Amino acid sequence: MDIRKTATLVFATAAGVFALVWDGTIPAGAPSGLISKAEARIGRPLTPVSYAGVARRTTRRAVYAGAAAATYYAPACVPVQDASGNVVGYRCP
Repeated sequence: MDIRKTATLVFATAAGVFALVWDGTIPAGAPSGLISKAEARIGRPLTPVSYAGVARRTTRRAVYAGAAAATYYAPACVPVQDASGNVVGYRCP
């Protein structure tokens, strides 16, 4: 067997054994700059600095204001009748 193939087989075997044994944690002596902690605050959208909360509140206020204005300022619809007096639809000006 070629020395290169032997070295590849030994390296692959070592990597496989290492992957099976390693539990996914880095030892405490590892440099701290390698992996940083990620802090995500999820579930607090009503906080004042949350972009999702700001967007949600803005959308809610716009929908409420639009619905209230449409209800208040919308003219009433008038039923449209045919020649025999049957209501065939509504005309909203």
